[in-house]
Amino acid sequence: MKIVIAPDSFKESLTALQVSNAIEKGFKEILKNAEYIKIPMADGGEGTVQSLVDATNGKIIKKEVIGPLGKPVEAFFGILGDGKTAVIEMAAASGLHLVPHEERNPLITTTWGTGELILAALDYEVDHIIIGIGGSATNDGGAGMAQALGAKLLNHEGEQIGYGGGALNHIAAIDISEMDPRLQNVKIEVACDVNNPLVGPAGASAVYGPQKGATPEMVQFLDQNLNHYAEIIKRDLNKDVKEIPGAGAAGGLGAGLLAFLSAELKRGVDIVISVTNLEQHIQGASLVITGEGKIDSQTINGKTPIGVAKIAKKYGIPVIGIGGNIAKDSGIVYEHGIDALFSIVPRVTSLQDAMENAEKYVRQTAKNIAAIWNLARK
Repeated sequence: MKIVIAPDSFKESLTALQVSNAIEKGFKEILKNAEYIKIPMADGGEGTVQSLVDATNGKIIKKEVIGPLGKPVEAFFGILGDGKTAVIEMAAASGLHLVPHEERNPLITTTWGTGELILAALDYEVDHIIIGIGGSATNDGGAGMAQALGAKLLNHEGEQIGYGGGALNHIAAIDISEMDPRLQNVKIEVACDVNNPLVGPAGASAVYGPQKGATPEMVQFLDQNLNHYAEIIKRDLNKDVKEIPGAGAAGGLGAGLLAFLSAELKRGVDIVISVTNLEQHIQGASLVITGEGKIDSQTINGKTPIGVAKIAKKYGIPVIGIGGNIAKDSGIVYEHGIDALFSIVPRVTSLQDAMENAEKYVRQTAKNIAAIWNLARK
């Protein structure tokens, strides 16, 4: 019997590897002789670097970079087990969590540090970079990232523009002749699960600007600036990024990655499935266990459990989902490949208890599932 264990992390509680280990321990109490294959998963958001490093026996690299407010922060990226693939979460360098609530201002926040992480990854001679772009504090269209990589975004005086979305209206010309030449030999994939265009009522500024500190007046100004930025990109780089789905992700970083790095935008979970060879591992399995911290109606929108379930269903393999919280509207996942759901919480308890004892509760739940599964087999 082969059992594949492929969960996401339980945010702020357990990494995907810790969840996988707890599930395996619980199952082994009942099914000692089964073959267990653990594949820590992610969907491109927070925890993706750790999950892919764990899944491939890679390593985490720490790096001091320029944070969203222009001050140094300690960030990180991953080098996967193949030694040729780097994984970056832009939030590690340019994330909203790095900006105190009272200092949030997308007119000045920059993606420069994300560019520095890309440069650092190039120093490891990688030929493939995966970038997750959720959780940004920025609205600069990836301008800071591009500048860190050697691009010149020049004003009318021939000087580099400053940080932030508030400076984009000063761009008069873009010169990419001095961008790091190593970028030409690297495949860049971007984990992007939103379809927002760069500008307009569904664009980066209007939809995501307010949560980053933008007032209604700022939103209008930022949108105009991104529009101007896109026009200069079209003129000088011959790339029209304004209406591409996903260009508005991470304050327009999606557009910047498309324009300056010729990146490919993909669903995060699809990238992770490919990198971990999940489909190959699932073939021939008797059962697949997946899960995430909260399973609800949003789980069907590109989250790990459904991505895993879709692969399993290609081969007719049953899928069980485990969650810290199984929401009232979670039933919709049964229409997308999940066969059963189990909450790890054994009784009425506090959130603190559930998170502090999550590993124990996952293990106990897995043991119960294994017992039911064994009974059904008999």
